[in-house]
Amino acid sequence: MRRPRTIRDLTMVTALAATWVGLWGSFSAANVLGGLVLAVLVSGLGVGTSGRGGIRPIPLMRLLWRVLLDLVTSTLSVAVEIATPTDRTEEAIVAVPLPVESRQHFLLLIVAITLTPGTAVVDADPDTGTLYLHLLHVDRRMAVETHVHELARLARAALPTDAERSIA
Repeated sequence: MRRPRTIRDLTMVTALAATWVGLWGSFSAANVLGGLVLAVLVSGLGVGTSGRGGIRPIPLMRLLWRVLLDLVTSTLSVAVEIATPTDRTEEAIVAVPLPVESRQHFLLLIVAITLTPGTAVVDADPDTGTLYLHLLHVDRRMAVETHVHELARLARAALPTDAERSIA
């Protein structure tokens, strides 16, 4: 038997319905109704989730802010690289192993890293938790690895799994 609706459930349904309306690109009664029906079905059936974990709004904002900063600074860095007449790139593919507890956030990390110009995930091994990154500047390898681990930490804080919720 499903537990009674909570504020969290209502927030999730509202967010899913708003996303649905946003994806259609127009605000209409049909889109809102369709989004609400789909959101209730998805949340009621537990599609795509085990019903565990959660969302922590403040850490999620920190993660989104970090990704936004990465996007801006990386874009500027790549723009400068393109605008300068001298090619200072020294490209490389590097392996970055992630901690076991970050593997629940593997796809999120892949998207966050690939979103920023200058670094791209070219392969990923979910069994070992290793991301293979293409870097424009291999001399930044240590900084990039540290940054990836920081993104993983922020993702775990923002979207904790069951085990992490019991610790916090």
